Amino acid sequence: MKIDFAPVGVPLHRRLQTVAVLQWVFSFLALAPTCIFLFIYLLFTRYWLISVLYSIWWFFDYDTPARGGRRMSCLCGIKVWDYMRDYFPIKLLKTADLDPRHNYILGFHPHGVLVAGAFTNFCTHSTGFKQLFPGLTSYLLMLPLWFRAPFFRDYIMCAGLIPSDKESASYPLRQRGGGNAVVIAVGGAPEALDAHPGTYNVLLAKKKGFIKMAMEHGAHLVPVFSFGENEVFDQVGNSKGTWLRSVQEQLQRIMGISLPLFHARGIFQYSFGLMPYRKPIHTIVGRPIRVKRNEKPTMEELDALHQLYMDELSQLFEQHKTNYGVDKDTHLNFV
Repeated sequence: MKIDFAPVGVPLHRRLQTVAVLQWVFSFLALAPTCIFLFIYLLFTRYWLISVLYSIWWFFDYDTPARGGRRMSCLCGIKVWDYMRDYFPIKLLKTADLDPRHNYILGFHPHGVLVAGAFTNFCTHSTGFKQLFPGLTSYLLMLPLWFRAPFFRDYIMCAGLIPSDKESASYPLRQRGGGNAVVIAVGGAPEALDAHPGTYNVLLAKKKGFIKMAMEHGAHLVPVFSFGENEVFDQVGNSKGTWLRSVQEQLQRIMGISLPLFHARGIFQYSFGLMPYRKPIHTIVGRPIRVKRNEKPTMEELDALHQLYMDELSQLFEQHKTNYGVDKDTHLNFV
């Protein structure tokens, strides 16, 4: 295979963009196991006290992820995230104001392979979330598994990530006075297996847990669609019914995480690697769906709100798709 190397004279700012995305990809794929290995390794060295002291800290701090985490705004605003934003680039656009006197659940679609748009828009200040939606604080949900990794848990909490279990997701929504926005990649890990370029499959038809949570807390629902999220990586063919897809789904049921076999470009060449392609991502935040508090909704009420949410998401997609290179005859496929 002929390798397409990057030109020697690539401008410095583009190299810095690549470095920024490289550290993010490493953090997403390898930082957690690295932290676990480091924690165990230190126990058998002269620095064993570090792991022991951290264990004591972890014991007293164990419930912090379920109580809104520990966001550090100064880290969310560092320059590295601006370089990451410009690598693709990623843009956040709003279609309506969100009143900070209310709490919200933002349903993010599609998941993509590594959720690049969701992280950049809602865990950093680089795309202007705080300016577009003043008075709102966003919390992006992540699999609880990652909050069991020493050191790594503290790192991801700094960005406003919290576990995706019901107790943790409900905590910001229970706070009086409003101003909290819980961001849920509704399709989750299973949807990542459908993250192929040019596909618009949304795992939503049977996803009603977030709808029920919104009703229980009276949190308004906001559909979000991220155009380009599925375009930044290629994935090995794994259509339904193939042996690869069967293995991936079985592993997902056992481990709780999906394992898409993705690839794109490298650091110094464009032919292969795990770095995403430089393709634009436009994340559109739709208008809010008002939800009245109902702690014990009936199945009919739940189904009605779920259908309304799907209609609003579909309408959001239809209104904006031609602006971002999607054919007018292409429609969302609710799975």
